[in-house]
Amino acid sequence: MGVFMILISFNINPGPPVGASYEQLISFGHQYYTSILWGAWLQTIGPFLIIVFAFSMVFYSQAAQTLAGWMVFFGAGILMTISLIEITFYIAVLFKDPPLGSLFGLNIIYAVQHLYFIIGAPALFIPLGIVLRNSDILPKWLSWLAILMGFGFAVLGIVFLLDLILPIWVTAIAGIQAFWWLASSIVLIVRAGKKNKDNTPASGIID
Repeated sequence: MGVFMILISFNINPGPPVGASYEQLISFGHQYYTSILWGAWLQTIGPFLIIVFAFSMVFYSQAAQTLAGWMVFFGAGILMTISLIEITFYIAVLFKDPPLGSLFGLNIIYAVQHLYFIIGAPALFIPLGIVLRNSDILPKWLSWLAILMGFGFAVLGIVFLLDLILPIWVTAIAGIQAFWWLASSIVLIVRAGKKNKDNTPASGIID
């Protein structure tokens, strides 16, 4: 559900033009007012549900008391904070007062997007991959993919550190994490269903 909510939010909120002027922002906010607010709601609740799923994988892996498990909790807090800051300024851009305040909000959005790559995604995916690597709840390739994504995001954060506004293709790459969450959830559901089926007593043996 969290993944689908995020994907829907991306489709209904196209985002303002890069380097938009004050007049363009006012026009954009007027045109997409409802979509921006619903997109903000979806981008708030969606990540929250994904974080709950991440926590559940830590507990299913019996890693809640390990360093990697604690780092997943810490990384999730960082990522959620970054997401909430960005969403807050999505809404702030809609305010017409004070004058030019929407431009300030847009600059904050550009700035905080750097944090996703610098620390937000790496701080969650790398320890989560380590947790899953030492567990059998998911295939090993998913755990290694999580670690690889974490390092990949960190590299992008370094490479584009000097660009105040991240290229569109870089921010688009952040969307690949949604497919990792979706694949992981499907595999977990299938495995849980198979395990329950295997543990079901045969007919006539139930006490």
